[in-house]
Amino acid sequence: MFIPRRSGLAALTLAALSGLFIVIEATAQPAPALLPDPAATSVGALGWMQGFPPAPDKLITFDDPRGGAFPRNRWSFSHVRESVPTANVWRGSGAPSPLPAAPRDLDGIAFTALGGEPMTFGQMLPRTYTDGILVLHKGDVVYEKYFGALTPERPHLAMSVTKSFVGTLAAILVAEGKLDPAAPVTKYLPEMKDTAYGDATVRQVMDMTVGVKYSENYADPKAEVFDYARAGGMMVQGPGYAGPRSFYDFLKTLQKEGLHDEGFAYKTVNAEVLAWVLRRASGQSLADLLSEKIWRRIGAEQDAYFMVDRIGTESGGGGLNTTLRDLARFGETMRNGGRANGQQVIPQSAIAEITGGGNKAKFAKAGYALLPGWSYRDMWWSTNNDHGAYMARGIHGQSIYVDPKAEMVIVRYAAHPLAANAGNDPLTLPAFHAVANALMTTR
Repeated sequence: MFIPRRSGLAALTLAALSGLFIVIEATAQPAPALLPDPAATSVGALGWMQGFPPAPDKLITFDDPRGGAFPRNRWSFSHVRESVPTANVWRGSGAPSPLPAAPRDLDGIAFTALGGEPMTFGQMLPRTYTDGILVLHKGDVVYEKYFGALTPERPHLAMSVTKSFVGTLAAILVAEGKLDPAAPVTKYLPEMKDTAYGDATVRQVMDMTVGVKYSENYADPKAEVFDYARAGGMMVQGPGYAGPRSFYDFLKTLQKEGLHDEGFAYKTVNAEVLAWVLRRASGQSLADLLSEKIWRRIGAEQDAYFMVDRIGTESGGGGLNTTLRDLARFGETMRNGGRANGQQVIPQSAIAEITGGGNKAKFAKAGYALLPGWSYRDMWWSTNNDHGAYMARGIHGQSIYVDPKAEMVIVRYAAHPLAANAGNDPLTLPAFHAVANALMTTR
């Protein structure tokens, strides 16, 4: 994931903006013994960035190619604003919405990992390099823990959870009549007419069924992800560089590959195109749109922020940073049918679109072995299980898990060594479902 010969700042930024989602068969994932010891690689154990100034061998500097890589990411993911340019998402001037505490001991809840290993919820947390986790049940905080560098008031990099915010904003604008999902992308972005998106619809972008030539294979030096990184200033452009110099310029280079609407294909550039469409449809920046439509209205406690490119364009693919508690407020708003603070924040029709899930047959073509029966709609992942649970997901372990039947929301930030959800899914997915079942049986 983190490529040598670029700055640590670039490594951190590319990790977030690429939103890479690697599918690994459960049998192919590294055995637990091959992963670094979570306790021995914690911020406290390694002493990162302690003291004034820190010792030279404990510095995490962003001209160091290791700055955004494990185990330094256990500090970096909670300190993004110190290293890259950002755009603020204002929380508004009102009081934060309450998160009543009703603590419960969930650590002993037992489950079986997808590979067959028995464990408990409490054991799962360090095993998956959790930075922070919060469980809401019926709106009450029943469990909240922080590890390492993350604290309740500190934002953490959300990675591709960002995409679900972008998809939700799109669904809101559709409900308000400001965005036509059936319209061609070129209605909003005429400059994309000669690209892969020239004959794609907004709906195809929202559901990631666009046929676009774009690879996030980091083993291939010719993969388009590196062009994306250079354009956004995430990699050194080098002497004589004549390529794109912004996200916008890069998106205009993307060419078609295959057919649209044939199957689900998870590619971060779709989120960047959708974010651009939202700016055009609303006349606002992505940061201002998120502030107006969601962040000010859910009673967020802290400002959020986006990472931006050299001309100030927010990354809609993976650049959002929020506190864990505010992420929980957003998840609870989704669970409550879009309502928060006594008002309808997200239109009911938008919630229905998201929670209805997408086309399972198209999703199956993508070959996600660990996610059988799932689907994708409006940049949310639907489990289609008997609880109707759905998720926002990001690499290294970021997640929002909404279980309507159990009246439960779980939000989690992490710094797993693997830039792949398959490093977390075999443990976290059955753990979340086990917690839901436990809460349902002890109402």
